[in-house]
Formats: sequence, C-alpha cells, structure tokens
Amino acid sequence: MKARCIMSVGQEYPRKETAVLEFIPDPGEENEVVNLYPKEEDQVLESFGGAVTDSAGYIFSLLNEEQKERVLDLYFSEKEMSYERVRIPMDSCDFSTHLYSAVEDERDENLDTFSFQDTERYILPFLDAAERKAGKKLKIMLSAWSPPAFMKTNSSRTHGGRLRPEYRKRWAQYLCRYIEEFQKRGYTVERISIQNEPKAVQTWDSCLYTAKEEREFLKNFLYPALKEHGLSHVEVFIWDHNKERLYERAVETIDAETEEMVAGAAFHWYSGDHFEALDLFRKRFPGKKLILSESCLEFCKYDKAMEDANAARLGHDMIGNLNHGMQAFYDWNLLLDSKGGPNHVGNYCDAPFLFDVEKGKLKERRILRYYWHFAHFIKPGAVRIAHTRYTEELDVTAWKNPDQTIVCIMMNRFDHEKNCNLRVEGQIAKIKIPAHSIASIVMEDVSEIQK
Repeated sequence: MKARCIMSVGQEYPRKETAVLEFIPDPGEENEVVNLYPKEEDQVLESFGGAVTDSAGYIFSLLNEEQKERVLDLYFSEKEMSYERVRIPMDSCDFSTHLYSAVEDERDENLDTFSFQDTERYILPFLDAAERKAGKKLKIMLSAWSPPAFMKTNSSRTHGGRLRPEYRKRWAQYLCRYIEEFQKRGYTVERISIQNEPKAVQTWDSCLYTAKEEREFLKNFLYPALKEHGLSHVEVFIWDHNKERLYERAVETIDAETEEMVAGAAFHWYSGDHFEALDLFRKRFPGKKLILSESCLEFCKYDKAMEDANAARLGHDMIGNLNHGMQAFYDWNLLLDSKGGPNHVGNYCDAPFLFDVEKGKLKERRILRYYWHFAHFIKPGAVRIAHTRYTEELDVTAWKNPDQTIVCIMMNRFDHEKNCNLRVEGQIAKIKIPAHSIASIVMEDVSEIQK
C-alpha cells in the first residue's frame, strides 16, 4: 500500500510538500504508533462552509476581479476547499456595516413593510458569486442576532434584552418571512438557529433566552409558524453558543414535546475545548446533529501577529470537534478588512482572508491553509473512522471518503518534530511531522493521483 502526504509547515507557509509513503508489513512496532481502524465507523460529515456576513460581502465588493476569483476559487471550487454551506445573519450582527432590521414599524403587524434591501446590498452578490463558482446551490443556515428593537424589553437591538412575550408570534412570522425571501429568489435554506448566543449580553446585536424561553418559543410559536408556511423541512437548531453549557441546555430544551422539532444543537468554540460536552450530547440524544456554527479568533484576545499559534488553536479545536461528533462546520467571516472588520462596535476578528483597503492588497492568513487541509481532503459524506495515538502532542483525525480513500490529518502544535509510525490493517509507514505543521495523509493509489 502507498499513500501521499501533503504538509503545510509553519514558517514555510503557504508552501505545500508532497511525499509518497511506503507501507510495509507491520514488524511489531510498539512505540510512536498512530493506529487507524477503517472498519470502526462513526458519524458522517455533511461538509464545511463559512459565513457570508454584511461585512464580508462589503469587503468582497471592494476586491478587483482577480482577487474575487482568488477568494472564490479557494473556498468554493471543487479542486480546492469545496465549501457547500454558508451561514447568514437575519438582520444585522456585529459584522455588519450598520445596524438594521427588516421591519422598523411597531404598528406593522402583518410585516407589510418588510425590507430585504440590506441583505440584497452586499450579502446576495457574494452569495451569487459563490454559487456560480461552486456550480450549484449552496445550503444556507440563517441565524438571528436580535429581534427589532421595538420587540425587546430593552427597546434596543444591542446590549441583550429579551423578546417581549406579546411579540413572540410576530417574531416567529418574521423569521419565516426571512426564509421565504431567500427561497423566492431561488436560494436553498437548509436550516436555522433560533438565536445566536442566547446567553450573552453583547454591545452589539444580542438577545437573551433561557432554556425555558427558547423551548416555549420553539414549541408554541416558531414550529407552528414553520408548519403554517410550509417550511417544516427547514431544520431547527438550538443553543448556537459555546460548548461549556451545550449539554445542559439541550437537556432543558429537548423533551418529548420538542424532540421532533429539533434537528440538533449548534455550538461555538470561544470558551475552550469541552469536547466531552459533545460526547454527552450524543449519548443523551442519539440521532441529533452537532454543528459548529461559528469559529474565529478575536483580536482583543489573540495577538494578530501570532499566526502559527492562532492557526494551531483553531486546528486543534477543529480536530477535537471532528473526533467527538461534529457533522458540519461553519467558519465565521470568510473575508474581512486588514483591521478585522468592518464591525460597528469595533469587535475586530481574524479571518482566512484579510484585505488592506488602502493598499488594495489581499492576504491569506495562516489559518486558511490549515482549514484547506480539512475541507480539501475530507469530502462531503465522509465517515469518521477510529484511531489511537501515542501522544497528546499530535492532534489526529481520520476519515473514510465516499470513494473509500482514507484520510488521516495530523497536526503538531509544538516546537519539536514528532515521529510517527502510521499503522493501518497490518501495514505500517514511517513519517515525521515537523514542528508547527499540519499534514494530510491520503491512502489511495499514487499512480492514479499522478495522472
């Protein structure tokens, strides 16, 4: 058996190295072993994607044609990352050029003044270009950051507040209207989340829900509205917040009454690993999906210049989530300016592409090459296979693609090279994983690759 190995090495970024690994019969090696077990299968991966926000769409509009092609090709072409899914905010979020709601008139009970113009300005052109590059309809996840100010207890889109009970029915109709606006333009809305980060009081668009409030809104208002509008095929995800409270939130929200209404739970990475929370969720709710709906590095917490360390942080989180049941991944902003915006409250964040508006220069950030390994080699419909590893200093995940190729991704976050004896079904190959690198080992016929 042979395999190819593709590496992205820290300071040598973005150079890719390709080597051929020769497997030999296992001589009984006991040390520095990583085992793969292709017959032991687990969850199926849907695919990877990212968020098309108002800010990302605005920056995309500033690129020249060559730069647009570069962004679209890396993200959406079949030969690169093959993103199939996008997440889009309903109304404004922090990564919007301004605050906006589709309805501003409190007296408009029938949503007659509903305006889609803010979504049409920057989000739809980016989405259209992405779909042309992908050659197919992308699957959209819609998420709400806040109801209109007049529907909230604090009369503001920002600084938390709650949905006023008398507006729950109208807000459910409002969310359905958003889905319908996308659908009538020919887009495919696959799923929604009820509320982005329902535990957080933010200086930007935010709204608080307890588990009881989220459950009651779903059961008594949102789900009936979806059925009324013929939208019961749209998947509904709860929580959409950090992993550390995912399990208890699900326990408090999903019961005999709501079980059929909930497709799964969406989570973010910002509070740390908590991979065990995903295990608890899967054990308690077999058959429900787990999706990572948002992941990025905030410049208020992480040094922008520390690209190696930052890429390794997100790569570690990606591998941990994949190994504990994640079925779909949505990066946060696909594209931002060099400050990490625009952001109407200055909450600047990293993104795989940053664009210097003044100089007109587009830069790939290190994390793009790391994410490329996952999205390029793990294909939609791949199934996770079991593995064991000899050290926690190697992050490892392994998958079997629909074409039966086996992909093993290894990441070394540390300052020293790691040896590895990769063992698969009685065969073993030796490989060295350099410091601060990510490697993809693809087990397939090398003669076919080189054609």
